[in-house]
Amino acid sequence: MKIMIAKTAGFCMGVRRAVDIALDASNRIDEPIYSFGPLIHNPQVLSLLKEKGLAVIDQVPDKGSGTVIIRAHGVPPDKIKGLEKAGYNVIDATCPRVIKVQTIIKKHSSQGEAIIIVGDHDHPEVTGLLGYAGERKYVVDSLESMDNLPVFDKAIIVAQTTQNIHFFNRVKEWSNKRAPHYTIFNTICDSTEKRQAEASRLAESVDAVIVVGGFNSGNTRRLAEVAKEAGKPSFHVEDETGLDMSYLSEVESIGITAGASTPNWVINNIYRKIETLPYKKLKRWHHAVLSIQRILLMTNIYVAIGAGCLTYASSKLQGIDNNLSYIMIAFLYVLSMHTFNNLIETKADRYNNPDRAFFYQKNFFLMACLAVTAGGAGLLTAYTKGLIPFLILLAMSIMGGMYNLKLVPERFSLVNYRRIKDIPGSKTILIVLAWGVATSLFPVISAKGALNTSTFSVLIWAMGIVFVRTAFFDILDMQGDRIVGRETLPIFLGEQKTRALLKKLLVFLSVLPLLFGLFGLLPFSAAILFIVPVLLFLIIIANENRKLLPGFRLVFLVETGFVLIGMLAFLIFTFS
Repeated sequence: MKIMIAKTAGFCMGVRRAVDIALDASNRIDEPIYSFGPLIHNPQVLSLLKEKGLAVIDQVPDKGSGTVIIRAHGVPPDKIKGLEKAGYNVIDATCPRVIKVQTIIKKHSSQGEAIIIVGDHDHPEVTGLLGYAGERKYVVDSLESMDNLPVFDKAIIVAQTTQNIHFFNRVKEWSNKRAPHYTIFNTICDSTEKRQAEASRLAESVDAVIVVGGFNSGNTRRLAEVAKEAGKPSFHVEDETGLDMSYLSEVESIGITAGASTPNWVINNIYRKIETLPYKKLKRWHHAVLSIQRILLMTNIYVAIGAGCLTYASSKLQGIDNNLSYIMIAFLYVLSMHTFNNLIETKADRYNNPDRAFFYQKNFFLMACLAVTAGGAGLLTAYTKGLIPFLILLAMSIMGGMYNLKLVPERFSLVNYRRIKDIPGSKTILIVLAWGVATSLFPVISAKGALNTSTFSVLIWAMGIVFVRTAFFDILDMQGDRIVGRETLPIFLGEQKTRALLKKLLVFLSVLPLLFGLFGLLPFSAAILFIVPVLLFLIIIANENRKLLPGFRLVFLVETGFVLIGMLAFLIFTFS
């Protein structure tokens, strides 16, 4: 089955900004927090914000306290003044594109011009725009309502930012014929235009279209209308529970698009569920193989195998042949640490990977036993290599266990970071350091007691690959991490900057083995390792272009890159 994802699906700039403002406020402000009206039109996000303590108010009280966040759709200016007068701290999360329309209306209204808004009468954005329009203000939602308006000496026509493009074009044609002296402002958000155009193209190239988003979201409903106009079966669903799996299992290709207020985790859940459809038609043995792959990923065994393969490659490149113990130590350490993290971080996984969250809740005792057993076995194996290796691994394990602990008491009010996890980017940095020590430094220190000329080269390359893996997964988990207040590197730097950094780093890592070979720091045949950063580069590009969404296949492909490192190292030292 072919699954196509619209590039524009999910949060638009304005919605993302509003949700980020609300989440940041809920994570740092202890006083009561409200939004004036629902922040956006998405039930999952509103439910989440309610859990975070953000209540909704619809009226301006005489007196109040706390913080009020203005919804993304905007509100009339008298409401903002009333909230401030009542004693609230007001944070304006109005979409900048809506603010632009408000500014246009306010300017021309002050010049005595009539204001015609093409939009839905009851939509909150339109209600907010009317507050800037003075006395002569009109809302139209059909050409008939345009005909019923008087002809004004001076008037402007603007559009609700999520208005249907085709209808607005018909309004412009009407104006050119009936009232050419009217000034027309095309205030439909370019994101809306792109979504509708892409939804139309998507519908033409697939057998069925799934439109994801709130039923009361105007822009999502219009995407569903556009898909239906293309003559293809389309399904408007709020989440994966609304999917008609029996019908979808019979089609060859499915397109997925989503409204501007639909969070990534809902789109990803839809994708993950549809992704399983082809597997249900497979032969029993093939289905069993895929089930095993899923278990290997869920339990972190496949991640640990990747760490073992990286250790094999690192040790061989440093001239260590008897490396089975070091492979096992890295395997057990990574298995233990990653499993512990999954047991602790189930709150973020509710959004980032609900299947994994459910798996760890259902099998908590079993996975806890696995983490403890793997950690203990790793320490025992390290002890057989000597006291120093044992102490190194013990210190690494303790550091990993301290990641979530509150180390700075509340009485030290000047210190902003009370846990290691509170430091921006600490998760990525610590994972990279831990993998670097376990896979590249530990074997050479234990086996030879000192570093050699190859160690620096191996360590830099290995840590670079692990950094890309970890930061890329952090990009995919940004919304869930922001919800729980985790300051990962992509949240600190921004998604686009982080993606650009990773792609540049992968280009560098692809040529690094060749450079090390030319300078005699590594065997020249190690240049074949360029395959791995190229593979990761292509995966990141595919994800950017919505060819691969977070799901079973994407995660398995990324982790396979580390298995591939071990296979390439085997070829290097077997046939060179």
